[in-house]
Amino acid sequence: MPDLTDTEINITTEQGLRHLLTEGHHVEVLCKGAPFKKGPTWYGVWIMRTVSPESKEKLLVTARTRTTTNDIKVREFKTATGVISFLIGVGFDTANIPLKEGQRTSHVLTGT
Repeated sequence: MPDLTDTEINITTEQGLRHLLTEGHHVEVLCKGAPFKKGPTWYGVWIMRTVSPESKEKLLVTARTRTTTNDIKVREFKTATGVISFLIGVGFDTANIPLKEGQRTSHVLTGT
């Protein structure tokens, strides 16, 4: 039986992400669904993860919609505006959003 104290969880919440940024992690934005424009807004599916200097990844999950203590869901952003707002909210001053399914962009917080 594995020692659970040695097991690293590969998920994080927004609060955890903020902390990881101060420890040198960067954020990757991954495009999971081909974006399309409807009116003035771009819609798609984007997820985020942190990557440590040692290349260990943690997916961003939502803590808002849990119905049970074991109900964990990867946080999905449905609009480009949502991605931009989140990145600015955690301290970035630029937002680079991938616009093709399968693409990813990287964001490094400066001045931490």
